Amino acid sequence: MNPLLNKFDTPFGVPPFKLIKAEHFMPAYLEAMALQNEEIDAIVQNSDAPDFDNTIAALDYSGNLLKQVSSIFSNIRSANTNDELQVIAKDLVPLTSAHRSNISMNPELFGRIKSVYEQEESLNLTAEQSKLLEKTYKNFIKGGANLNEEEKNKLREIDEKLSMLSLQYGENLLTETNSFQLIIEDEADLGGLPEAVISGAAEAAEEAELGGLWLFTLHKPSWIPFLQYSEKRHLREELYKAMYNRANNGNEFDNKEIISNMIKLRTERSHLMGYESHAAYMLEDRMAKKPENVYNLLMQLWEPALTIATKEAEMMQEMIDKEGGNFKLASWDWWYYTEKIRKEKYDLDEEEIRPYFNLEAVTNGVFSVVENLYGVTFDKREDIPAYHEDATAYEVLESDGTHLGVLYLDYHPRASKRAGAWSTSYRKQCYIDGEKVHTIGSIVCNFSKPTGDKPALLSFDEALTLFHEMGHAIHGLFSECNYPGISGTSVPRDFVELPSQIMENWGAHPDVLKTYAKHYETGEAIPDELIEKLSASSKFNMGFISTEYLAASFLDMDFHVTTEVKNIDVDAFEKTAMKKIGLIEEIIPRYRPTYFNHIFASGYSAGYYSYIWAEVLDKDAFEAFKETELFNQELASSFRENILSKGGTIDPMEMYLNFRGQKPDVNALLEGRGLNL
Repeated sequence: MNPLLNKFDTPFGVPPFKLIKAEHFMPAYLEAMALQNEEIDAIVQNSDAPDFDNTIAALDYSGNLLKQVSSIFSNIRSANTNDELQVIAKDLVPLTSAHRSNISMNPELFGRIKSVYEQEESLNLTAEQSKLLEKTYKNFIKGGANLNEEEKNKLREIDEKLSMLSLQYGENLLTETNSFQLIIEDEADLGGLPEAVISGAAEAAEEAELGGLWLFTLHKPSWIPFLQYSEKRHLREELYKAMYNRANNGNEFDNKEIISNMIKLRTERSHLMGYESHAAYMLEDRMAKKPENVYNLLMQLWEPALTIATKEAEMMQEMIDKEGGNFKLASWDWWYYTEKIRKEKYDLDEEEIRPYFNLEAVTNGVFSVVENLYGVTFDKREDIPAYHEDATAYEVLESDGTHLGVLYLDYHPRASKRAGAWSTSYRKQCYIDGEKVHTIGSIVCNFSKPTGDKPALLSFDEALTLFHEMGHAIHGLFSECNYPGISGTSVPRDFVELPSQIMENWGAHPDVLKTYAKHYETGEAIPDELIEKLSASSKFNMGFISTEYLAASFLDMDFHVTTEVKNIDVDAFEKTAMKKIGLIEEIIPRYRPTYFNHIFASGYSAGYYSYIWAEVLDKDAFEAFKETELFNQELASSFRENILSKGGTIDPMEMYLNFRGQKPDVNALLEGRGLNL
């Protein structure tokens, strides 16, 4: 029996991970697609006149089995993949792409949807139903429902090719990330590295059967501290160049041709749909609405950020010259001299901070913030199946003890997991036949593992990453929507980061730091002196942080405002884009094209700006708490009611105004980043 096709006999209906094998996925996909086809046929053949329930709601509820199977497969493939799953993914692309196209281009189905859409005013729909109707109609238009048969066939072909290219892009990046090793044989080459970093490298070497040596990789917990502390400039350069040349090495895993083809296909698709560019096609349904609004925001921030970054570079060059270094500051030097200046200017060493950010304590701190704001609790459950031994399951409970959902936490890097940190779900909240379906969510990170007798210790930035991802998770957990198509995080891409980014404000607040940042050996809370240093240095290096992020956002937009369907020399395109905005050579974009997973293998194409757009919202929204009290439960209840619970049932700005009572002010962001020159 295929466990994916049976009712899950598990606590809260989580997937029975231990029973699921790779060979179960293809048969489950085929049966689930066949079942949805039957459901679509039933909608189309319904003899009753089209209405909201028999057409729009029926369509939204269709494919539940397929949603279940695909969420399990895609999440496992991201967090715990293997060669067999990668092969299945390639085989699935043409099947799932054709299935989606067959639905979105079904003329009889669209005819019923259009009929309901045209009579909306007379249907007396709720606000949520109206939003689902509008979204469904627009999705079908953007999915090619109005195209002629020749155009539909062309769109099917484009979508299938894009799906395959995106899959290959991600596979290439994972392979290139896992394949590089910086092996240190001479202990003298470890100069400057903290003991914990050295121990971690020794353990990594041991795991790779390189006992007695030290191993550094392209996973962030490995390469970042090496760049921050290694005194060996040539080794910093080797590691950094390996990082920023991933999938750009002219080998079988090179992503440049894939990128060129994806940009061509995206541009061609936008033209087919009547849009000038892919960016115009994507932004129409987001808060930004059009490319010029994105560029306007980015430029407001770019000039002050670049001014400050240039001053930071000058400061580092002065230190290099003062120390007798006969070289010009390069991008692989930035992290190292940032730490030296931070130490000199603020008497602050990140390794001095790290012992206070024990992963377990940070986790409890995140739980505590959510509990103090919203009253919910997290109960660790050993009886809930998990997809990997590193993943821990929690039942999330309302203040009165009722079940709210399940949340997995999966913290450490492994070869089977893609890089980065993300929040996802195995099941979205909705109501079916009047009964609430609860969220099954997951937070996946790549934090350093425990080493020797030390627990996993985080950097301050990593601690804030956990707060960030928890914001996404509670957005899904707190959802209170009827229909799965607009529940939880089903909101415009440039609004979805508000719930995540506002959580970082609590994680960094001095009053909150004292409650969770405790020394892993003594249990002593982080001293006021260190908090003051953190606060004093909070805007330090913000020129670099802002500039590398904004540079990547410009690069994303420049790729996707392309109006010509033509081959692109990816390296030359990047160089031209960065020259146009005046990026200094000591800084590279946070993501160069060949490892810009957000825009080529995820959902952020023409959308990477979303983080800074949402930061305008989150800084302004957090002001409401700063103006009253940090854990103002009345305000938190309003934020939950007006934003976190609403999914995509209301226009995002309307949601924000319902909570804040005023439009967001960009000055809060400028002040928060120290960019208000």
